[in-house]
Amino acid sequence: MSGSSANHGRRAWCRLGALASLALTLSACNYTSGEVVATIPDDYKMRHPIAIEEGRQAIVVFIGNGRGGLTVPQRDDVAGLARSWRREGTGAIIAEVPAGTPNARAAADAYREIRAMLTAHGVPSRAITLRNTTPDDPRQLAVIRLSYPKIAAVAGPCGLWPDDLGPNIDNPGYSNNLHYQNFGCATQRNLAAMIDNPADLEQPRSESAAYTPRRSALFEKYRKGESTAVAYPEAEKAKLSDTGK
Repeated sequence: MSGSSANHGRRAWCRLGALASLALTLSACNYTSGEVVATIPDDYKMRHPIAIEEGRQAIVVFIGNGRGGLTVPQRDDVAGLARSWRREGTGAIIAEVPAGTPNARAAADAYREIRAMLTAHGVPSRAITLRNTTPDDPRQLAVIRLSYPKIAAVAGPCGLWPDDLGPNIDNPGYSNNLHYQNFGCATQRNLAAMIDNPADLEQPRSESAAYTPRRSALFEKYRKGESTAVAYPEAEKAKLSDTGK
């Protein structure tokens, strides 16, 4: 091989090597930018979306060894559970009653009262299921747990900190002024917990019928040219001063 041919071959290999290095560099840049955008969206609503799923509503009734009946606050809790079940329950009420514990007899008596209260507040007897349970720790006070499934709004989990918040080579979002991983998670989770009806996130509620008697009374005052404002005589009694009259 002549010297010119050898030089030409070396130049060709150098050009190929440079093109390969440039391709690897460009692909690495694209991969890095794509990874940041895909794994950590800048919008916290997309990073921590509120999902609609089936959750559980539950209350705990503490039962002592020597008393099988319910206290007044416990009766209120059971009645409240029955009301909420009629509004949002999607399945049967599960009553987990302890068995084989020192308070098992008292718990059985309390369960009979609980079942009677639930049926009295509109829960069908077929919608109440009994399950006998035994606590893992014998020192733990055995309780009656009442629960039912319902549609719930959830978000999270929160508290994930995969990257350092400060400037470093492992945090590409710092130089781009992007939100960190946990940003907005607590707000989304609290909002989901406060939603009474998860369907409100998807669609507006239907309008209820207008109160016809009150509307007719106001229209009659408007027709006569009278004031439609409402007077509250009791409001004057709460004032501490007549300054400004």
